[in-house]
Amino acid sequence: MIQIYEPSVGKNELQAVKKVFESKWIGKGKVVNTFITDISKKINTNTNNLITINSCTEGLFQSLDLYGISEGDEVILPSVSWVGTGNAIVSKKAKPVFCDVDKRTLNVNAQTIEDKITNKTKAVIILHYAGVPCEINDIVDLCRQYNIKLIEDNANSLFSKYNKQNTGTFGDMGIWSFDAMKIMTTGDGGLVYCRDVNDIKKLDKMIYLGWDSSSSSKSIESKWWQYDVLVPGRRSIMNDIQAAIGVEQLKRVDSFLKTRKNIHKKYTLELSKLDWLDTPKETKHTSSYYMYHIQTKESDDRDKLARHLRKNNIYTAFRYYPLHKINFYDSDEVLPNTDYVENHTLCIPLHQNLTDNEVTKIINTIKDFKK
Repeated sequence: MIQIYEPSVGKNELQAVKKVFESKWIGKGKVVNTFITDISKKINTNTNNLITINSCTEGLFQSLDLYGISEGDEVILPSVSWVGTGNAIVSKKAKPVFCDVDKRTLNVNAQTIEDKITNKTKAVIILHYAGVPCEINDIVDLCRQYNIKLIEDNANSLFSKYNKQNTGTFGDMGIWSFDAMKIMTTGDGGLVYCRDVNDIKKLDKMIYLGWDSSSSSKSIESKWWQYDVLVPGRRSIMNDIQAAIGVEQLKRVDSFLKTRKNIHKKYTLELSKLDWLDTPKETKHTSSYYMYHIQTKESDDRDKLARHLRKNNIYTAFRYYPLHKINFYDSDEVLPNTDYVENHTLCIPLHQNLTDNEVTKIINTIKDFKK
C-alpha cells in the first residue's frame, strides 16, 4: 500500500539517539536546547520566543489556559480543523464557533472570521491548510482591531512562508507539530512560538507541573529537594531522545521540502489536464507542501475514486472532517463552502519517500478512474 504520509528516519537518527543513551540522560536537557537553537535559526526567530512541547495538540490545550479562556467564552476556528482544536476549546467549557473556508484552498480569511465575532469572542485559532499560508496579515489586523488573541495551528505548515516570514510566527502564539505524519518528525513532539517572551516564561511553568525551580535553588544548601508550585500545570515536555531525532531531521528538511515540491508540481502538471477534477490553486507564498488535495467536480465521484485508489493499493483520505458536523460539538452552523469541501475533496499521497514509479502509478490510477 502506498501510504498518504510516511516519515523519513534512518541511521543518522539512530546514531543520535544512541549518543543520548550513552550520555545517561534521556530526559529534557542539552539536546532539547540544541534543537531549539537550530530551529530558531531556521525560522529566523529568537530562542527566547520558543519552547518545545510534547505535541501540537497539547500546545492547543495549553494556549487556552495561558490566555485565560473559560466558560462562556467563544473561540473562532475553521470547521476544517484538527479535532484536538475543538476538544481544547470545549475542555475549558468555552464555545467553539466554526467559520467557513475557501472551497478551493480550504483556508479561512479575515471576512469569514469577522462574520463570527461577538462580544464573547476571546480568541481565533487558524490553520494554514495543506501548508499553504492563509492571508495572515489581514487576520492579524482583524484580531488586533477587536483585541482578540490569534493562535496559529502551524501543524500543516512547517517552514511555510508568507511574505518571507515563517507561518507560526504571526500570531500571539504559533504551535508546530513533529508527529509521525509530519514533514519532519520527532516521533511525537511540538514547538510553541509566543510573540511575548513573558508568555513563554509562563508556559515554561505550565508545561512542567507549575514547578517554581527558583524556590528549590534557594534551599539547595539545606533541603534541595524542596520546591514550590505556581500554577496547576501538567507535564508536557519534550525529551532529549525526541530532540536528537529533531536535530538530525532539521539537517535534511530542505531536501524533504524540495522533493515534496517536485511531486506537487508533477501532480498538478498531469492531473490539471483532467476535466472532471480540480487541482489546488497556486499560491504566491511559500508552501510546505504538506498535503495535496484534489476535488472531484461531481460529489458522487469522490468516494468512488477513493475506493478505486484503495483497490489499487493507494491510500487516500479527506483531512479534516468538518468539526461542525460532529455531534459532540453541538453546532448549528451553516457553512456551504465547508459542505462542498467535505463532499468533493480527497488528499492523495505526498511525502518525500515516494518513488518516481509510485508517483506515476498514482497519477495513472487517477486517470484510469474515468476511462
